[in-house]
Amino acid sequence: MSDLPVVVIGAGPQGLAAAAHLMERGLKPLVLESGPGPASAVAEWAHVRLFSAWPELVDAASARLLEPSGWSAPRSGYPTGAAWIAGYLEPLAEALGDRVRYDARVTGVSRKGRDRLVDAGRATQPFTVHVVDAAGAESRVEARAVIDASGTWRRPNPAGADGLPALGERAAGDVLSYQIPDRSRPERYAGRHTVVVGAGDSAFNAIHELVRIAEEAPNTRITWAIRRVVSNGTFGGGAADELPERGALGQRARNAVEEGTVELVTGFRTARIDREGERAVLVGEDGRELAPADTVVVLTGFRPDLSFLSEMRLDLDPTLEAPRRIAAEIDPNLHSCGSVRATGAADLAQPEPDLYLVGMKSYGRAPTFLALTGYEQVRSVVAAIAGDHAAAERVELVLPDTGVCGGAGVFDDPDGSGGGCCAPAPRPEVFEIGRAPADV
Repeated sequence: MSDLPVVVIGAGPQGLAAAAHLMERGLKPLVLESGPGPASAVAEWAHVRLFSAWPELVDAASARLLEPSGWSAPRSGYPTGAAWIAGYLEPLAEALGDRVRYDARVTGVSRKGRDRLVDAGRATQPFTVHVVDAAGAESRVEARAVIDASGTWRRPNPAGADGLPALGERAAGDVLSYQIPDRSRPERYAGRHTVVVGAGDSAFNAIHELVRIAEEAPNTRITWAIRRVVSNGTFGGGAADELPERGALGQRARNAVEEGTVELVTGFRTARIDREGERAVLVGEDGRELAPADTVVVLTGFRPDLSFLSEMRLDLDPTLEAPRRIAAEIDPNLHSCGSVRATGAADLAQPEPDLYLVGMKSYGRAPTFLALTGYEQVRSVVAAIAGDHAAAERVELVLPDTGVCGGAGVFDDPDGSGGGCCAPAPRPEVFEIGRAPADV
């Protein structure tokens, strides 16, 4: 199989980096991207500013591939998604040339002549990657190895607190958005009522964008519904976060609540979404109703698409749907500390030889993934595929601390009685709308 390509699924930051590492190792990459261009998922949140600085957003092998063309890595600043594409990802894809195939959606991965049940000769057979193009034509690519860097962007979690769409959520689809608002396109939000559902970095970004819109349109109303009680980690790590811009996101959201620009509703778990004309009313599991909203922004996380890996032998954590070896360290039920170590080929390998899940997909349903993590993953994985096991085992990254310590079990528990791995559970605070606790 040495003449066959290594198929990389997804032309996002980690997929393109994997291709650069493969080229540097003398291996043949073939990147299959479902979208019309590189980093098509990033393009859908192009207006959002990243909390990682430029030096943390560029992969080393990719930089080495680009430098002979006169490209130089930006040294400072925090780019938007659009700037990340224009300044790095698009030039990288151009340097990879026809090794990247667009409008190529992977519908299945298997072994040549072997379904999931067959043991005999399985590891000696190439992978077969089934692909559908923009016109609907089907094809099959053979590969010596497969690196799945397809991410989770197009599989957002629903508003429903039980992990399934809330009753009426599908019917209210025209009122719902699963993306961060763009203040350069304020029409949908200005002078109207928006409800934001979710409590992570994406929700912080949404609050920031909506507050900026409200500054120009004073009649804009913002309600923020979270499942948690307010505790030490509700608004992120603040000054203790080793990524300052990530810490600042939560601080801005906290300020907006304290100043009364945003109405915070805590302990709210969505059960139903009713229509009231062209507006939506969120109803909680406890029967509480929020005021009718012109738009509901649902930012409750993402989940991986495992459907096209149904013929692969996988070892995934039953809770996170992430590789089992890394699950305990990234599980938000246990902790969200900055103690997560870098992960490599040994952590990401599956029972199916030469199949690896990398990037956001490797974290399954867990949040807080960093580009730095993905670049270290693909460096190690490609080294393993190339047979350089010493390089694959080497760790070349220490992850920054989040400044948050405590499990989601603490934050999501209605009475705050859950536990965490890092520290005693913080005493919950009752947050009364319109009045901020003294120490928040």
